[in-house]
Order: sequence, then structure tokens, then C-alpha cells
Amino acid sequence: MAAKDRKSTLATHLKHAILTTARQPGADLDEAAICAEFDLSRTPVREVFRELAGLGYVDLRDNRGPRVADLSHTTLRDFFLAAPMIYGAILRLAARNATDMQIQALRAAQDRFRAALRDGSTPDRTLANNRFHEITGEMAGNIYLLPSFHRLLIDHARISMTFYRPENATMADNVAEASRQHDAIIEAIAARDEGAAAGLAEEHWNLSRHEIERFVMPTALDVPMGRLSRSSPA
Repeated sequence: MAAKDRKSTLATHLKHAILTTARQPGADLDEAAICAEFDLSRTPVREVFRELAGLGYVDLRDNRGPRVADLSHTTLRDFFLAAPMIYGAILRLAARNATDMQIQALRAAQDRFRAALRDGSTPDRTLANNRFHEITGEMAGNIYLLPSFHRLLIDHARISMTFYRPENATMADNVAEASRQHDAIIEAIAARDEGAAAGLAEEHWNLSRHEIERFVMPTALDVPMGRLSRSSPA
């Protein structure tokens, strides 16, 4: 495999490992070990680190090695403050701007999500859900919203590992309902119904909110959850 391909493979590997918490929030990234594992010199590995830092996956620290972006008290508080506004705006703009080709891609992503719910692991489900929502961001096509949306999706994927590991019948029902809501989101976007898309965003957030709260222990966050429970995807 050419060095360029190994570099791309490394970037994809790290993204997936971070999204699925295979590499835990705040964990150090061992540059030497990664160089050896992917048969790359330090220069391309550091280029990957810089690329991922720009996207929000990795933190670069002066005089210290890179680490996986943390999920601190401040990060989680900011997530709950920003997510409802950004997710709602994304779905509203998706309904306004989506192309037919993008709608086809969203339907295909939903097919993969359903397959992951049926036969896949928790990481498979999380990555499939993440890709579904990435496409809604592409549909929205807003250069100001997209960087914030992509950053939110990183943390939402990590938090959603709890949601996609159902431990009882109620949680399993919620996962199934999330899939049905994806179908409704697709149809609202295809119908160019911005109001319906925004309303579904709120329903989608409310569905997953309890498990997200359970993950982050909101009593320590000092965030009024009831007033923030709007417009974030499961």
C-alpha cells in the first residue's frame, strides 16, 4: 500500500476509533506506536494529527504529545447549550436545500443504519447513525454551520454509544423508534417541509435525551435540561 493510502487509512482508523470510544476521550496518542503500526514516518502521521485537530477529533498540546479530544465538564455543558440550536437549523436547511442525489444518499445511509441495528455491533450502529446525520449537514450546505455541526457530531457519536447499547426493552424500543424517525426525516426533507423537519429534530432529541443524560450525569453540568431538550438527532 502506498504511503498516501496508508495515511488515509490512518485518518479513517483514528476517526472511527474516536467516534466509537475505542480510543477514549482524553487518551494520549502514541506517535511512535502509530508510526510503526501504519508503516508511516513521523511527518505524515503528524499531518494526520493536524488534520484531525482542525476537525475537533484531536487536541494538540505544546511540548506534549497529541491526545483524543476530551469530554470535559465544560465541553459537555457547551454541547447541551449548542446542540439544540444547531441540529434544528441543520434539518430545516436540509429540507430547503437538499438535492435529489443527496436524498438518495440519505436513503442509502438509512438502509445501512437499519442493517446495523439488525446485525451490527454498537460501534457499527453509532457510525451508521453518524453518517446519516453527516449527510443532513451536507444537505444544509451552510459554511458557517457545518464546522460546528461536525464538531457536535463527534461528541454526539461518543455519547450515543450508550444509546446504541440497549440494556432493557424500553431502550431497545427507543432505538427502533430512532430508525422510524430517520425515515420520517427523509420524507420531510424530500417534501421540502422545513417545519416538519424541524419538528422531527425535536422529537429525535427527546428520544435520545434520557440516555445522553445518563451518560453525562447532568446533575453535575448545571444545565437546565428541560429547557434545552430541543432539536438534536439521536
